[in-house]
Amino acid sequence: MNQATSIEPGIESGALTSSIEATKKVLNEAYGRQRDAYLANPYPDYAQRKHDLLTLKRMIAENREAIIEAIGEDYGNRSDFESKFAEIITATDTVSHTIKHLKSWMKPQRRSIDLTMYFGAKNRLIPQPLGVTGLIIPWNFPVNLTVCQLAAVFAAGNRAMVKMSENSIALSRLMKSISPRYFPVEKLEFFEETGGVGVEFSQLPFDLIIFTGSGATGRKVMASAAQNLTPVILELGGKAPAVIDPSFPLQKAVERILFVKRFNAGQICTNVDYVFVHKTQIEAFVTLTKEWAAKHCPDINADDYTSIIDDRSFKRLQDTLTDATDKGARIVPLSQQEPNAQARKMPLHLVLDTQPDMTIRERETFGPLLMVLPYERPEEVIDYVNSHDRPLALYPFSNNTALVERYIERIMSGGVTVNDALFHVAQHDLPFGGVGPSGMGHYHGYEGFTACSKMRPVFYQAKRTAMTLMTPPYSKFANKMIDLLVKMKS
Repeated sequence: MNQATSIEPGIESGALTSSIEATKKVLNEAYGRQRDAYLANPYPDYAQRKHDLLTLKRMIAENREAIIEAIGEDYGNRSDFESKFAEIITATDTVSHTIKHLKSWMKPQRRSIDLTMYFGAKNRLIPQPLGVTGLIIPWNFPVNLTVCQLAAVFAAGNRAMVKMSENSIALSRLMKSISPRYFPVEKLEFFEETGGVGVEFSQLPFDLIIFTGSGATGRKVMASAAQNLTPVILELGGKAPAVIDPSFPLQKAVERILFVKRFNAGQICTNVDYVFVHKTQIEAFVTLTKEWAAKHCPDINADDYTSIIDDRSFKRLQDTLTDATDKGARIVPLSQQEPNAQARKMPLHLVLDTQPDMTIRERETFGPLLMVLPYERPEEVIDYVNSHDRPLALYPFSNNTALVERYIERIMSGGVTVNDALFHVAQHDLPFGGVGPSGMGHYHGYEGFTACSKMRPVFYQAKRTAMTLMTPPYSKFANKMIDLLVKMKS
Protein backbone atom coordinates (compact mmCIF):
# COMPACT_ATOMS: atom_id res chain seq x y z
CA MET A 1 0.00 0.00 0.00
CA ASN A 2 1.27 3.48 -0.84
CA GLN A 3 1.62 5.25 2.48
CA ALA A 4 3.25 8.39 1.15
CA THR A 5 2.13 11.03 -1.32
CA SER A 6 4.86 12.68 -3.29
CA ILE A 7 4.63 16.07 -5.00
CA GLU A 8 5.44 15.59 -8.66
CA PRO A 9 7.27 18.31 -10.62
CA GLY A 10 4.81 20.88 -11.87
CA ILE A 11 2.14 20.11 -9.29
CA GLU A 12 1.72 22.88 -6.77
CA SER A 13 1.20 22.08 -3.12
CA GLY A 14 -2.18 23.79 -3.21
CA ALA A 15 -3.41 21.37 -5.87
CA LEU A 16 -2.09 18.44 -3.81
CA THR A 17 -3.87 19.71 -0.70
CA SER A 18 -7.05 20.06 -2.71
CA SER A 19 -6.68 16.46 -3.94
CA ILE A 20 -6.17 15.15 -0.41
CA GLU A 21 -9.21 17.04 0.83
CA ALA A 22 -11.28 15.63 -2.04
CA THR A 23 -10.12 12.12 -1.14
CA LYS A 24 -11.04 12.66 2.51
CA LYS A 25 -14.48 13.89 1.50
CA VAL A 26 -15.19 10.87 -0.72
CA LEU A 27 -14.02 8.40 1.91
CA ASN A 28 -15.85 10.06 4.78
CA GLU A 29 -19.09 10.19 2.80
CA ALA A 30 -18.76 6.51 1.95
CA TYR A 31 -18.04 5.64 5.56
CA GLY A 32 -21.00 7.73 6.71
CA ARG A 33 -23.36 5.89 4.37
CA GLN A 34 -22.23 2.52 5.65
CA ARG A 35 -22.30 3.62 9.27
CA ASP A 36 -25.87 4.93 8.94
CA ALA A 37 -26.95 1.72 7.21
CA TYR A 38 -25.39 -0.35 9.99
CA LEU A 39 -27.17 1.62 12.71
CA ALA A 40 -30.46 1.23 10.85
CA ASN A 41 -29.99 -2.56 10.62
CA PRO A 42 -27.32 -3.62 13.13
CA TYR A 43 -28.15 -7.33 13.13
CA PRO A 44 -28.78 -8.84 9.67
CA ASP A 45 -30.48 -12.22 10.02
CA TYR A 46 -29.26 -15.53 8.62
CA ALA A 47 -31.25 -15.12 5.40
CA GLN A 48 -29.70 -11.74 4.66
CA ARG A 49 -26.16 -12.91 5.39
CA LYS A 50 -26.58 -16.00 3.23
CA HIS A 51 -27.95 -13.82 0.44
CA ASP A 52 -24.93 -11.52 0.67
CA LEU A 53 -22.55 -14.48 0.48
CA LEU A 54 -24.36 -16.02 -2.49
CA THR A 55 -24.33 -12.63 -4.21
CA LEU A 56 -20.59 -12.31 -3.60
CA LYS A 57 -20.02 -15.71 -5.14
CA ARG A 58 -22.24 -14.84 -8.10
CA MET A 59 -20.42 -11.55 -8.67
CA ILE A 60 -17.12 -13.42 -9.08
CA ALA A 61 -18.58 -16.25 -11.17
CA GLU A 62 -20.44 -14.01 -13.61
CA ASN A 63 -17.40 -11.79 -14.17
CA ARG A 64 -14.73 -14.46 -14.06
CA GLU A 65 -13.20 -13.81 -17.48
CA ALA A 66 -13.14 -10.05 -17.04
CA ILE A 67 -11.49 -10.46 -13.64
CA ILE A 68 -8.79 -12.77 -15.00
CA GLU A 69 -8.15 -10.35 -17.87
CA ALA A 70 -7.87 -7.37 -15.50
CA ILE A 71 -5.42 -9.19 -13.22
CA GLY A 72 -3.36 -10.12 -16.28
CA GLU A 73 -3.33 -6.49 -17.39
CA ASP A 74 -2.11 -5.34 -13.97
CA TYR A 75 0.68 -7.93 -13.93
CA GLY A 76 1.68 -7.46 -17.54
CA ASN A 77 1.42 -11.24 -17.78
CA ARG A 78 -0.29 -13.39 -15.16
CA SER A 79 -0.76 -17.07 -15.89
CA ASP A 80 -4.46 -17.70 -16.53
CA PHE A 81 -4.13 -21.08 -14.84
CA GLU A 82 -2.72 -19.47 -11.70
CA SER A 83 -5.47 -16.84 -11.68
CA LYS A 84 -8.20 -19.46 -12.04
CA PHE A 85 -6.67 -21.71 -9.38
CA ALA A 86 -5.58 -19.16 -6.79
CA GLU A 87 -8.11 -16.37 -7.33
CA ILE A 88 -11.35 -17.90 -8.57
CA ILE A 89 -11.54 -21.47 -7.28
CA THR A 90 -10.03 -20.82 -3.85
CA ALA A 91 -12.13 -17.70 -3.29
CA THR A 92 -15.48 -19.22 -4.28
CA ASP A 93 -14.71 -22.36 -2.28
CA THR A 94 -14.19 -20.16 0.76
CA VAL A 95 -17.63 -18.62 0.29
CA SER A 96 -19.22 -22.06 -0.11
CA HIS A 97 -17.55 -23.28 3.09
CA THR A 98 -18.77 -20.18 4.93
CA ILE A 99 -22.37 -20.65 3.76
CA LYS A 100 -22.30 -24.31 4.81
CA HIS A 101 -21.35 -23.46 8.39
CA LEU A 102 -22.93 -20.03 8.81
CA LYS A 103 -26.07 -21.10 10.69
CA SER A 104 -24.11 -22.97 13.36
CA TRP A 105 -21.57 -20.14 13.68
CA MET A 106 -24.36 -17.63 14.32
CA LYS A 107 -25.93 -19.59 17.18
CA PRO A 108 -25.37 -18.15 20.67
CA GLN A 109 -23.03 -20.32 22.69
CA ARG A 110 -23.93 -21.64 26.12
CA ARG A 111 -21.34 -20.93 28.77
CA SER A 112 -21.17 -22.44 32.26
CA ILE A 113 -22.25 -20.45 35.29
CA ASP A 114 -21.01 -20.26 38.86
CA LEU A 115 -23.79 -22.15 40.62
CA THR A 116 -22.41 -21.37 44.07
CA MET A 117 -23.77 -17.85 43.70
CA TYR A 118 -26.42 -17.90 41.02
CA PHE A 119 -29.28 -20.42 40.87
CA GLY A 120 -31.33 -20.50 37.67
CA ALA A 121 -29.26 -17.86 35.89
CA LYS A 122 -27.52 -18.50 32.56
CA ASN A 123 -24.63 -17.28 30.43
CA ARG A 124 -24.57 -16.88 26.66
CA LEU A 125 -21.93 -15.74 24.19
CA ILE A 126 -23.69 -14.01 21.32
CA PRO A 127 -21.85 -13.21 18.05
CA GLN A 128 -22.91 -9.76 16.86
CA PRO A 129 -21.78 -7.63 13.91
CA LEU A 130 -19.07 -5.06 14.56
CA GLY A 131 -20.32 -2.60 11.96
CA VAL A 132 -18.17 -1.13 9.18
CA THR A 133 -14.92 -2.86 8.21
CA GLY A 134 -12.03 -1.54 6.14
CA LEU A 135 -10.11 -4.01 3.95
CA ILE A 136 -6.72 -3.03 2.52
CA ILE A 137 -5.90 -5.52 -0.24
CA PRO A 138 -2.48 -6.23 -1.81
CA TRP A 139 -1.81 -6.83 -5.50
CA ASN A 140 -0.44 -10.37 -5.44
CA PHE A 141 -3.75 -12.24 -4.92
CA PRO A 142 -6.25 -9.39 -5.06
CA VAL A 143 -9.47 -11.32 -5.70
CA ASN A 144 -8.62 -14.24 -3.42
CA LEU A 145 -7.86 -11.97 -0.48
CA THR A 146 -10.80 -9.66 -1.15
CA VAL A 147 -13.34 -12.47 -1.35
CA CYS A 148 -11.93 -14.52 1.53
CA GLN A 149 -12.04 -11.48 3.79
CA LEU A 150 -15.48 -10.40 2.57
CA ALA A 151 -16.76 -13.91 3.28
CA ALA A 152 -15.89 -13.45 6.96
CA VAL A 153 -17.14 -9.86 6.99
CA PHE A 154 -20.55 -10.68 5.45
CA ALA A 155 -20.95 -13.87 7.48
CA ALA A 156 -20.56 -11.77 10.62
CA GLY A 157 -23.18 -9.31 9.34
CA ASN A 158 -20.88 -6.38 8.62
CA ARG A 159 -20.39 -3.88 5.80
CA ALA A 160 -17.15 -3.29 3.94
CA MET A 161 -15.08 -0.62 2.25
CA VAL A 162 -12.27 -2.15 0.15
CA LYS A 163 -9.09 -0.24 -0.77
CA MET A 164 -7.24 -1.92 -3.63
CA SER A 165 -3.52 -1.71 -4.41
CA GLU A 166 -1.85 0.86 -6.65
CA ASN A 167 -0.62 -2.16 -8.66
CA SER A 168 -4.20 -3.36 -9.24
CA ILE A 169 -5.56 -0.41 -11.21
CA ALA A 170 -7.32 -2.40 -13.94
CA LEU A 171 -8.90 -4.74 -11.38
CA SER A 172 -9.82 -1.83 -9.08
CA ARG A 173 -11.70 -0.10 -11.89
CA LEU A 174 -13.44 -3.31 -12.86
CA MET A 175 -14.57 -4.02 -9.29
CA LYS A 176 -15.74 -0.43 -8.87
CA SER A 177 -17.75 -0.86 -12.06
CA ILE A 178 -19.39 -4.22 -11.37
CA SER A 179 -19.88 -4.13 -7.59
CA PRO A 180 -22.89 -1.73 -7.64
CA ARG A 181 -24.74 -4.19 -9.88
CA TYR A 182 -24.65 -6.68 -7.01
CA PHE A 183 -24.41 -4.68 -3.77
CA PRO A 184 -25.56 -1.24 -2.69
CA VAL A 185 -22.66 1.05 -1.79
CA GLU A 186 -23.85 1.10 1.81
CA LYS A 187 -23.04 -2.63 1.91
CA LEU A 188 -19.86 -2.84 -0.22
CA GLU A 189 -17.75 -0.22 -1.99
CA PHE A 190 -14.35 -0.43 -3.71
CA PHE A 191 -11.70 2.30 -3.85
CA GLU A 192 -8.82 2.75 -6.26
CA GLU A 193 -5.38 3.83 -5.01
CA THR A 194 -4.75 7.13 -6.80
CA GLY A 195 -2.10 8.42 -4.41
CA GLY A 196 -2.58 9.01 -0.70
CA VAL A 197 -5.89 7.10 -0.57
CA GLY A 198 -4.44 4.42 1.69
CA VAL A 199 -3.30 6.98 4.27
CA GLU A 200 -6.72 8.57 4.53
CA PHE A 201 -8.48 5.20 4.37
CA SER A 202 -6.60 3.81 7.36
CA GLN A 203 -7.52 6.88 9.42
CA LEU A 204 -11.27 6.29 9.16
CA PRO A 205 -12.95 5.16 12.41
CA PHE A 206 -13.68 1.64 11.21
CA ASP A 207 -14.87 -1.05 13.60
CA LEU A 208 -12.17 -3.35 12.20
CA ILE A 209 -9.32 -3.03 9.69
CA ILE A 210 -7.86 -6.04 7.86
CA PHE A 211 -4.54 -5.24 6.20
CA THR A 212 -2.35 -7.50 4.07
CA GLY A 213 1.04 -6.18 3.00
CA SER A 214 4.51 -5.24 4.16
CA GLY A 215 5.57 -4.92 7.77
CA ALA A 216 6.59 -1.28 7.29
CA THR A 217 3.18 -0.32 5.93
CA GLY A 218 1.42 -2.51 8.48
CA ARG A 219 3.02 -0.50 11.28
CA LYS A 220 1.71 2.72 9.74
CA VAL A 221 -1.77 1.25 9.38
CA MET A 222 -1.72 0.13 13.00
CA ALA A 223 -0.56 3.56 14.14
CA SER A 224 -3.41 5.21 12.24
CA ALA A 225 -5.93 2.70 13.60
CA ALA A 226 -4.70 3.36 17.13
CA GLN A 227 -5.94 6.95 16.88
CA ASN A 228 -9.49 5.57 16.71
CA LEU A 229 -8.82 2.50 18.89
CA THR A 230 -9.74 0.42 15.84
CA PRO A 231 -8.78 -3.26 16.12
CA VAL A 232 -6.62 -4.59 13.31
CA ILE A 233 -5.85 -7.90 11.67
CA LEU A 234 -2.42 -7.67 10.06
CA GLU A 235 -0.99 -10.23 7.67
CA LEU A 236 2.56 -9.09 6.98
CA GLY A 237 4.66 -11.88 5.49
CA GLY A 238 8.32 -12.37 6.35
CA LYS A 239 11.09 -14.85 5.64
CA ALA A 240 9.44 -18.28 5.86
CA PRO A 241 11.92 -21.18 6.15
CA ALA A 242 11.77 -24.77 4.99
CA VAL A 243 14.00 -27.46 6.46
CA ILE A 244 14.65 -30.81 4.81
CA ASP A 245 15.46 -33.76 7.06
CA PRO A 246 18.27 -35.72 5.33
CA SER A 247 16.18 -38.90 5.67
CA PHE A 248 13.29 -37.34 3.74
CA PRO A 249 13.17 -38.12 -0.03
CA LEU A 250 15.11 -35.18 -1.44
CA GLN A 251 13.54 -35.22 -4.89
CA LYS A 252 10.05 -35.03 -3.38
CA ALA A 253 11.07 -32.03 -1.27
CA VAL A 254 12.56 -30.29 -4.32
CA GLU A 255 9.41 -30.85 -6.39
CA ARG A 256 7.13 -29.46 -3.71
CA ILE A 257 9.27 -26.46 -2.81
CA LEU A 258 9.93 -25.41 -6.41
CA PHE A 259 6.26 -25.77 -7.34
CA VAL A 260 5.29 -23.03 -4.88
CA LYS A 261 8.46 -21.02 -5.58
CA ARG A 262 7.56 -20.85 -9.26
CA PHE A 263 3.85 -20.20 -8.63
CA ASN A 264 3.01 -16.53 -9.25
CA ALA A 265 6.75 -16.03 -9.83
CA GLY A 266 7.31 -16.55 -6.12
CA GLN A 267 5.25 -13.48 -5.21
CA ILE A 268 3.44 -15.07 -2.26
CA CYS A 269 3.73 -13.91 1.35
CA THR A 270 3.75 -17.50 2.64
CA ASN A 271 6.23 -18.78 0.07
CA VAL A 272 9.43 -20.58 1.01
CA ASP A 273 11.92 -17.75 1.41
CA TYR A 274 14.89 -19.97 2.23
CA VAL A 275 15.58 -23.66 2.75
CA PHE A 276 17.87 -25.54 5.13
CA VAL A 277 19.51 -28.49 3.39
CA HIS A 278 21.82 -30.90 5.19
CA LYS A 279 25.41 -30.09 4.22
CA THR A 280 25.90 -33.59 2.78
CA GLN A 281 23.01 -33.03 0.33
CA ILE A 282 23.68 -29.51 -0.96
CA GLU A 283 25.05 -30.53 -4.37
CA ALA A 284 22.37 -33.18 -4.83
CA PHE A 285 19.77 -30.51 -4.04
CA VAL A 286 21.26 -28.18 -6.68
CA THR A 287 21.25 -30.94 -9.28
CA LEU A 288 17.65 -31.92 -8.60
CA THR A 289 16.45 -28.30 -8.77
CA LYS A 290 18.11 -27.87 -12.17
CA GLU A 291 16.41 -31.02 -13.44
CA TRP A 292 13.01 -29.92 -12.13
CA ALA A 293 13.30 -26.43 -13.62
CA ALA A 294 14.42 -27.78 -17.01
CA LYS A 295 11.31 -29.93 -17.13
CA HIS A 296 8.70 -27.61 -15.64
CA CYS A 297 9.74 -24.09 -16.63
CA PRO A 298 12.00 -24.28 -19.68
CA ASP A 299 10.70 -21.01 -21.17
CA ILE A 300 10.26 -18.10 -18.79
CA ASN A 301 8.74 -16.04 -21.63
CA ALA A 302 5.80 -18.42 -22.00
CA ASP A 303 2.33 -17.15 -21.09
CA ASP A 304 2.07 -19.52 -18.13
CA TYR A 305 5.13 -17.98 -16.45
CA THR A 306 3.94 -14.97 -14.45
CA SER A 307 5.68 -11.60 -14.62
CA ILE A 308 7.12 -9.68 -11.70
CA ILE A 309 4.50 -7.09 -10.81
CA ASP A 310 6.40 -3.88 -11.68
CA ASP A 311 9.76 -2.44 -12.70
CA ARG A 312 10.64 -1.48 -9.14
CA SER A 313 10.16 -5.05 -7.91
CA PHE A 314 12.08 -6.48 -10.87
CA LYS A 315 14.98 -4.14 -10.12
CA ARG A 316 14.84 -5.07 -6.42
CA LEU A 317 15.29 -8.76 -7.31
CA GLN A 318 18.17 -8.00 -9.67
CA ASP A 319 19.81 -5.80 -7.04
CA THR A 320 19.46 -8.62 -4.50
CA LEU A 321 21.32 -10.98 -6.82
CA THR A 322 23.99 -8.36 -7.55
CA ASP A 323 24.49 -7.69 -3.85
CA ALA A 324 24.87 -11.42 -3.15
CA THR A 325 27.28 -11.90 -6.06
CA ASP A 326 29.44 -8.94 -5.08
CA LYS A 327 29.73 -10.28 -1.54
CA GLY A 328 30.80 -13.78 -2.58
CA ALA A 329 27.60 -15.81 -2.89
CA ARG A 330 27.25 -18.60 -5.41
CA ILE A 331 24.34 -17.91 -7.77
CA VAL A 332 22.80 -20.86 -9.61
CA PRO A 333 20.31 -19.83 -12.34
CA LEU A 334 17.79 -22.61 -12.94
CA SER A 335 17.30 -21.54 -16.55
CA GLN A 336 19.50 -20.95 -19.58
CA GLN A 337 17.50 -17.78 -20.26
CA GLU A 338 18.49 -14.36 -19.00
CA PRO A 339 16.01 -12.22 -17.05
CA ASN A 340 13.67 -10.35 -19.41
CA ALA A 341 13.43 -6.78 -18.12
CA GLN A 342 10.91 -5.68 -20.73
CA ALA A 343 8.45 -8.45 -19.84
CA ARG A 344 9.62 -8.49 -16.19
CA LYS A 345 10.26 -12.26 -16.35
CA MET A 346 12.73 -13.54 -13.77
CA PRO A 347 13.93 -17.18 -13.85
CA LEU A 348 14.32 -19.21 -10.69
CA HIS A 349 17.69 -18.78 -8.97
CA LEU A 350 19.38 -20.54 -6.07
CA VAL A 351 21.61 -18.43 -3.84
CA LEU A 352 24.21 -20.34 -1.84
CA ASP A 353 27.20 -19.51 0.38
CA THR A 354 25.51 -16.39 1.73
CA GLN A 355 26.83 -14.07 4.43
CA PRO A 356 24.94 -12.18 7.17
CA ASP A 357 25.49 -8.77 5.54
CA MET A 358 23.77 -9.77 2.30
CA THR A 359 20.38 -8.30 1.44
CA ILE A 360 18.90 -11.75 0.81
CA ARG A 361 19.68 -12.76 4.39
CA GLU A 362 17.58 -9.99 5.90
CA ARG A 363 14.85 -8.96 3.45
CA GLU A 364 11.93 -11.06 2.23
CA THR A 365 12.72 -11.93 -1.39
CA PHE A 366 9.10 -12.06 -2.63
CA GLY A 367 10.17 -13.50 -5.95
CA PRO A 368 11.79 -16.53 -7.62
CA LEU A 369 15.01 -16.42 -5.57
CA LEU A 370 15.67 -19.26 -3.13
CA MET A 371 18.43 -18.98 -0.54
CA VAL A 372 19.96 -22.32 0.48
CA LEU A 373 21.53 -22.67 3.93
CA PRO A 374 23.54 -25.73 5.01
CA TYR A 375 23.05 -27.33 8.41
CA GLU A 376 24.17 -30.39 10.36
CA ARG A 377 21.93 -30.49 13.44
CA PRO A 378 18.29 -29.45 13.98
CA GLU A 379 19.43 -27.13 16.77
CA GLU A 380 21.25 -25.00 14.20
CA VAL A 381 17.99 -24.51 12.32
CA ILE A 382 16.07 -23.69 15.47
CA ASP A 383 18.67 -21.19 16.69
CA TYR A 384 18.94 -19.45 13.32
CA VAL A 385 15.19 -18.99 12.80
CA ASN A 386 14.66 -17.90 16.40
CA SER A 387 17.38 -15.26 16.08
CA HIS A 388 15.26 -13.51 13.44
CA ASP A 389 11.71 -12.16 13.25
CA ARG A 390 8.99 -14.77 13.65
CA PRO A 391 7.99 -15.94 10.16
CA LEU A 392 4.50 -16.18 8.71
CA ALA A 393 5.04 -19.88 7.91
CA LEU A 394 7.27 -22.86 8.68
CA TYR A 395 7.81 -25.86 6.41
CA PRO A 396 9.48 -28.94 7.95
CA PHE A 397 10.04 -31.87 5.56
CA SER A 398 10.44 -35.06 7.58
CA ASN A 399 8.74 -38.39 8.21
CA ASN A 400 10.18 -38.36 11.74
CA THR A 401 7.18 -37.32 13.84
CA ALA A 402 9.29 -36.45 16.87
CA LEU A 403 11.54 -34.19 14.78
CA VAL A 404 8.57 -32.42 13.17
CA GLU A 405 7.02 -31.81 16.59
CA ARG A 406 10.35 -30.49 17.84
CA TYR A 407 10.46 -27.90 15.05
CA ILE A 408 6.81 -26.94 15.65
CA GLU A 409 7.33 -26.61 19.41
CA ARG A 410 10.64 -24.75 19.24
CA ILE A 411 10.01 -22.38 16.29
CA MET A 412 7.04 -20.05 16.49
CA SER A 413 5.44 -19.07 13.17
CA GLY A 414 2.08 -17.99 11.87
CA GLY A 415 1.21 -21.41 10.42
CA VAL A 416 2.81 -24.70 9.41
CA THR A 417 2.63 -27.09 6.48
CA VAL A 418 4.42 -30.39 7.05
CA ASN A 419 6.07 -32.14 4.08
CA ASP A 420 4.90 -29.47 1.65
CA ALA A 421 4.63 -25.70 1.51
CA LEU A 422 1.86 -23.12 1.38
CA PHE A 423 -1.13 -25.45 1.58
CA HIS A 424 -2.12 -24.76 5.20
CA VAL A 425 -3.35 -21.41 3.85
CA ALA A 426 -5.80 -23.17 1.51
CA GLN A 427 -7.54 -25.09 4.31
CA HIS A 428 -10.90 -23.43 4.90
CA ASP A 429 -11.25 -24.79 8.42
CA LEU A 430 -7.83 -23.57 9.57
CA PRO A 431 -7.35 -19.95 10.66
CA PHE A 432 -4.77 -17.93 8.78
CA GLY A 433 -2.57 -15.23 10.28
CA GLY A 434 0.86 -14.25 11.50
CA VAL A 435 2.57 -13.75 14.83
CA GLY A 436 4.77 -10.89 15.98
CA PRO A 437 6.40 -9.11 13.01
CA SER A 438 4.59 -11.43 10.58
CA GLY A 439 1.19 -10.21 11.74
CA MET A 440 -1.60 -10.52 14.27
CA GLY A 441 -5.14 -11.88 14.29
CA HIS A 442 -6.75 -14.51 12.08
CA TYR A 443 -9.26 -14.90 9.33
CA HIS A 444 -10.58 -17.93 7.36
CA GLY A 445 -13.25 -20.25 8.68
CA TYR A 446 -14.81 -19.93 12.09
CA GLU A 447 -11.94 -17.83 13.42
CA GLY A 448 -12.56 -15.36 10.61
CA PHE A 449 -16.21 -15.17 11.62
CA THR A 450 -15.35 -14.54 15.27
CA ALA A 451 -12.64 -12.01 14.35
CA CYS A 452 -15.25 -10.00 12.43
CA SER A 453 -17.82 -10.32 15.23
CA LYS A 454 -18.18 -8.99 18.73
CA MET A 455 -18.41 -12.19 20.73
CA ARG A 456 -20.67 -10.55 23.27
CA PRO A 457 -20.95 -12.05 26.76
CA VAL A 458 -24.44 -11.85 28.25
CA PHE A 459 -25.46 -12.90 31.78
CA TYR A 460 -29.16 -13.57 32.42
CA GLN A 461 -30.03 -13.23 36.11
CA ALA A 462 -32.48 -15.67 37.67
CA LYS A 463 -35.83 -14.59 39.12
CA ARG A 464 -34.43 -15.22 42.57
CA THR A 465 -30.84 -14.83 43.70
CA ALA A 466 -28.98 -15.77 46.86
CA MET A 467 -27.35 -12.34 46.78
CA THR A 468 -30.47 -10.90 48.44
CA LEU A 469 -29.41 -12.81 51.56
CA MET A 470 -25.99 -11.19 51.56
CA THR A 471 -26.82 -7.48 51.45
CA PRO A 472 -25.64 -5.06 54.17
CA PRO A 473 -25.83 -4.78 57.06
CA TYR A 474 -24.13 -8.19 57.00
CA SER A 475 -25.86 -10.64 59.31
CA LYS A 476 -24.39 -13.70 61.00
CA PHE A 477 -26.00 -15.78 58.25
CA ALA A 478 -24.32 -13.66 55.55
CA ASN A 479 -20.95 -14.05 57.25
CA LYS A 480 -21.40 -17.80 57.50
CA MET A 481 -22.30 -17.89 53.82
CA ILE A 482 -19.26 -15.90 52.75
CA ASP A 483 -16.98 -18.06 54.94
CA LEU A 484 -18.45 -21.15 53.31
CA LEU A 485 -17.83 -19.71 49.83
CA VAL A 486 -14.24 -18.80 50.73
CA LYS A 487 -13.61 -22.41 51.77
CA MET A 488 -15.29 -23.76 48.64
CA LYS A 489 -13.23 -21.48 46.37
CA SER A 490 -9.91 -22.06 48.13
